[in-house]
Amino acid sequence: MAVREDGPRGRGWAIVCAQEVRELWLGGRGMALSLAFSLLLSVLAYLTATNRALNFLEQRESVNLTLQVALAVGAMLALLAAADTVSGERERGTLEALLLTPVSRFQLVGGKLGAALTLWLAAFGITIPYVWFLGRGVGIVGDALATGLLVGTLLAVFLTSLGVVISVCSRTNRVSLSLSLFVLLALFAPTQFPTGAQQGWAGDLLLRTNPLTAGEHYVGKIVVDGHPWSQDAAWLASPIVAACLFLAAAVFVGGRFVRLAGWTDP
Repeated sequence: MAVREDGPRGRGWAIVCAQEVRELWLGGRGMALSLAFSLLLSVLAYLTATNRALNFLEQRESVNLTLQVALAVGAMLALLAAADTVSGERERGTLEALLLTPVSRFQLVGGKLGAALTLWLAAFGITIPYVWFLGRGVGIVGDALATGLLVGTLLAVFLTSLGVVISVCSRTNRVSLSLSLFVLLALFAPTQFPTGAQQGWAGDLLLRTNPLTAGEHYVGKIVVDGHPWSQDAAWLASPIVAACLFLAAAVFVGGRFVRLAGWTDP
């Protein structure tokens, strides 16, 4: 990516973000990922709405399932885009030219973070009509969308920032993407534990400290159980802390340690 030298120096992050967004969406990668995501939601909505084998799912549970998939896939797309931010430029041989442009490393990382987050925003926009279709009869569309946007944005900021940190430290995209996916799978692993393993103080602590499981649990309490937002607000602590800490880490690591060779080099 080549950054133009026009515009105020303080707006360097906006220039980087705009050019990254153009490359991501006009280049076709963002559109292809969004199309695949919309097809996934279409199949899911069709099955939950019409398949007799899934009639046991109530409308609230169907909306919750759709939001959980949107949170997981949308955040994953943002993570994969972020994992390419620095290691991709390094592998393509364009990082040196990028570092020579009159844009600080802090602004460079900030612009790339903003561009990666557009994948989550696009995924959420695609989710809106599906949530409306599945939840229009039970009056939860507004709360479901607001809760999904809040939790999804926190998780997307957390995972995007994590992807940038990994990308800065990785020499190649293969290392960056592999490590990012491994961490993502590790974060999602507690959702596959048996119900008994999630009970008790140890299981509750694990669910609360894991930003993904905590965020999904909060969405479920609002959408399925109909709780007021404040009743289970403690479950948002982990996503908020993770988003703030990793965003600060991404800006710090990206601003101080972006270099032509990754930390994983021999």
